[in-house]
Amino acid sequence: MTEVTIVSDGTLDAALRFYREDGAAALATVIETWGSAPRPVGSQMAISKSGRMAGSVSGGCVEGAVVAEASSVIDDGTHRILEFGVSDEEAFAVGLACGGRIRVLVEIISADSGITESMLGELVKDRSHRKQVAYCLNFSNGERRLVYGGDDRLGSIVDPRLASDRSGVDGDWFVAVHNPPLRMIIVGGVHIAQPLLKIARLTNYDPILVDPRTAFATVDRFPGESLFVDWPDELFPSLKPDIRTAVITLTHDAKIDDSALIAALNSNAFYIGSLGSVRTHAKRRVRLAQVGIDDAQIDRIHAPVGLDIGAKTPAEIAVAIMAEVTEALRRPR
Repeated sequence: MTEVTIVSDGTLDAALRFYREDGAAALATVIETWGSAPRPVGSQMAISKSGRMAGSVSGGCVEGAVVAEASSVIDDGTHRILEFGVSDEEAFAVGLACGGRIRVLVEIISADSGITESMLGELVKDRSHRKQVAYCLNFSNGERRLVYGGDDRLGSIVDPRLASDRSGVDGDWFVAVHNPPLRMIIVGGVHIAQPLLKIARLTNYDPILVDPRTAFATVDRFPGESLFVDWPDELFPSLKPDIRTAVITLTHDAKIDDSALIAALNSNAFYIGSLGSVRTHAKRRVRLAQVGIDDAQIDRIHAPVGLDIGAKTPAEIAVAIMAEVTEALRRPR
């Protein structure tokens, strides 16, 4: 029996590394779900020839069956589509009751068939450069291609999926959306930022902390986090907040918060929030108007930041902020 080792890399990065180290690997992708499925369409797992794995397609023992099929795919080079449903004992064990089913595509990673090393490498590079890209597979003829928004004959299929962040099947094509990771720029190394950074990571954001005050943005207070001891207006041009970025200011220091807000309001950030009371925000509106920010832009700011759930402690306030960010992302106004 092959020993399975869990690897914690990003799934695509791990898949490329597995291929380069073992000379062969496979990539499993959830392509369709019905009912109560534990992982969404587009979820992926990489499997190496030696039995290492990264990622997940169900969060339980369906992975065992997928790993076994991946071994066969690596041997013969032929992709497979697996289906697990309530009648499968392994699927039932991971919560696919209530009529849940999933279909999983398993493909070989190789030099010249399946997902080629060059295509996978390009996909990994695009993601690291925060490019929107979709990996597309035609089930009927085996064609595979990387498609970028707005500039391909598959645009009518791919563009709506890139915009909605939803992988899925359209006719003969499976479209795996690879949008840039969500980012959260937190300005202010205050107590609230400590739980907020952790919650952001748990919800698949790539958070960073910005605070020009060296006593606040310290490794001791924020171990393992990305810290920038810079003024926000000087740093934001290099960070380039985009439509997959949330910006939250927490310092209560107008010089720092306003600097960040002005920079954020001149970006496409999907969420901008600022800590402070209704009275504090009213004063903030006056200051921003005085430097030429119009009312429509100022209205983009969520203030007081976070959903009104009666939060009191720093951790509760962090939960309220994360909830409002999630609402802005999933249910835009």
